[in-house]
Amino acid sequence: MTGSMTRRRLLGCTALTVAMGMTGAGRAFARAAKAGKRKPNVLIIYADDLGYQDVSCYGGTAVPTPNIDRLAAQGLRFTRGHAPSATCTPSRYALLTGEYAWRKEGAHILPGDAPALIPPGKPTIASMLKGAGYTTSVVGKWHLGLGSGDLDWNGRIAPGPLEIGFDYAYYFPATLDRVPSVFIEQHNVVNLDPADPIKVSYTDNISKDPTGAEHPELLRMTPNDGHDGTIVDGVSRIGFMSGGHSARWKDEDIADTLVAKASDWFEKVVGDQPFFMYFAASEIHVPRVPAKRFQGTTGLGPRGDAIAEFDWVVGALVAKLDELGVLDDTMIILSSDNGPVLNDGYNDDAVQKVGEHRPSGPFRSGKYAIYDGGLMVPFIVRWPDAVPAGVESPALVDHVDIFATMAALTGQTLAHDAAVDSFDLLPAFIGATRSGREYVVEDTSTNIAEEDNLKKHSNSIFALVAGDWKVIKPLGQPSSFHGNEIGNGPVPALFNIANDPGETVDLAARYPDRTRTMLARLDTILDGSRTRPG
Repeated sequence: MTGSMTRRRLLGCTALTVAMGMTGAGRAFARAAKAGKRKPNVLIIYADDLGYQDVSCYGGTAVPTPNIDRLAAQGLRFTRGHAPSATCTPSRYALLTGEYAWRKEGAHILPGDAPALIPPGKPTIASMLKGAGYTTSVVGKWHLGLGSGDLDWNGRIAPGPLEIGFDYAYYFPATLDRVPSVFIEQHNVVNLDPADPIKVSYTDNISKDPTGAEHPELLRMTPNDGHDGTIVDGVSRIGFMSGGHSARWKDEDIADTLVAKASDWFEKVVGDQPFFMYFAASEIHVPRVPAKRFQGTTGLGPRGDAIAEFDWVVGALVAKLDELGVLDDTMIILSSDNGPVLNDGYNDDAVQKVGEHRPSGPFRSGKYAIYDGGLMVPFIVRWPDAVPAGVESPALVDHVDIFATMAALTGQTLAHDAAVDSFDLLPAFIGATRSGREYVVEDTSTNIAEEDNLKKHSNSIFALVAGDWKVIKPLGQPSSFHGNEIGNGPVPALFNIANDPGETVDLAARYPDRTRTMLARLDTILDGSRTRPG
């Protein structure tokens, strides 16, 4: 590292220390700066459908999670950590762009053949950190679309992760239960035989391969709710896929494959240049087929076994960083894209074996729901240089804030059109304050229709959380989805979430003025173009 580079890095660290004040965490940050340490590496570990109380350090007792617990014990654990949405694609979009997904047309749960949701040139965490001197990567689940429409899976797959700031990418296109069931490295499908080209359709069965609907005798788990398309590795998926047989994954090998790819990348890039990895785990999304060594190891069936596998993934990534001597130079952020769901397309005994386990903890419902079970998730930050060990923080934080917080961490100034809903919460992330956001907007699966040049929000339920209060904007009649009540009642609902975290007592009729005021504030936010000042 040159002297000028060192001085620039120290200058950024010093400015942050002044801004944060000389709390205990601020002093630790100052010591790191004075010691000549560079900007920290950043590793985001993003689970899929992991509930607030699926892990031990948040009160779960059914499945031990020692590796996740160790992260929390060595760092900071938020008790009011929010996913941006109760579903996957919108949360991932908000995390990477710092922009609420409901601002983006089409930012709902995507099929496996959807075009790229984040266009080249739009600022992302990856592009911002790359501009700060980081080398960047994504490993794991993508589910943000690829290409520009009519994608040819047998050629160069773009635009994708590499076009929005990632230097390296090894990923699967959508979800484990959607075709195509293949990995992509950089721009190409891994292990593809040109003589067996891939075709994908979500409308017509374009394959001669058997489907779950027609050949249930070939399945190793019974599907439901449309998960009866092309059979891959004994599991029928959503959609139809032909070809690519040599490229198709084996479900039991997915976690090992992703950890190995991440570890190999760490080995290649560890050096003077800081790195950023977005590790989007496959666990604990359906179909839940963990490695054989985890099968049958918990009392919760495949879902519990997948939790145990995810904990192993966390431990393996941490161990690799430790082996390479960079663990304490790395800020690790662990969270989940949304809350939990038991039956999500396959009959895998998750409902039958849940017993006394409460995946959402004290919160109501789970994935797909506007209730906090769908949005309150584990949220852990570890970085010994600045984050004190064993801290529990009540600060209100959201994944959409990671973008601006990482910009502050690395001394970057955000452009006006970048990360328009992301707030710099670095003091909260390092435990220098117990305060976070003033409010957070929650939503479910999102679809935006354009009418009369105005954005009309449809097929999504919204809520505003401010202080101890939460208001839910009505959408329709009460209903449930995949076993979770989703909260789309016919009239507004108001809850005091400090006294009633389970959202069981609707206070809208008792406090009509508060209800109207909060709904008006929510509408103003929804009709605006940004929430971050600047």
